Amino acid sequence: MEPPPAALTMDDPLMVDTGGARLACRVAGAETAPPMVLLHALGEDGSAWAGPMRHLAASHRVYAPDLRGHGGSDRCAEYSFELMRDDVVGLLDALGLGRVTVVGHSMGAVVAYLLAGGWPERVDRLVLEEPPPPVPADPPRTLTDEERAEPAPFDWDMVAAIRRQRDDPDPAHWDVLAAITAPALIVSGGAASHLPQEAMARMARVIPDCRLVTIEAGHMVHAARPEEFTAHVGAFLAEPPGQSPE
Repeated sequence: MEPPPAALTMDDPLMVDTGGARLACRVAGAETAPPMVLLHALGEDGSAWAGPMRHLAASHRVYAPDLRGHGGSDRCAEYSFELMRDDVVGLLDALGLGRVTVVGHSMGAVVAYLLAGGWPERVDRLVLEEPPPPVPADPPRTLTDEERAEPAPFDWDMVAAIRRQRDDPDPAHWDVLAAITAPALIVSGGAASHLPQEAMARMARVIPDCRLVTIEAGHMVHAARPEEFTAHVGAFLAEPPGQSPE
């Protein structure tokens, strides 16, 4: 069934001063609907959510920012998962948003769980699509001079910084996951994903109220299988508060 039309402004993003960086932010959905924030993967921007955003905006006011160093947002002197998390907190404050549902993919999923574990009072529900577990990347990905020479709609210094963190993650991130109080859903991409699925399953066990679903689509679940992805997310969001994980 096609969702009702949403008030899309995908091609005309807001510019929001978060206090640390100015972020371009696409918005969709009714102003009175519950707020949802979508956080994209490394090297993408908020437009990566264009497919699911229209469906999610049928029930939520959806905000899809370009994280620092990406798309229409500021290029900055420093980059890290933590600075991106702080930018999202600043975005919520600037937009006057209290508790929100947060959906993150890949790099955006790390930003999302750092937000949910550090500011549990700000996150109502949490969806992590193919979140990189806090284990060393295998193999590590060093940024090459050839890559840096390529024109890109993002800052290569940002890619280098995020890859360094991804290659050698802070083990304290496991404690952050354990501190999450929001009901959470992890969507894994199964055997075709380059991420370690067993470590992703461990993340689901560490988060206190979390369930894991697998869609055999590889790392880009919401792009490869958008209807299945939005169906799982929609069912999770429709669950009554306090329902135990399956």
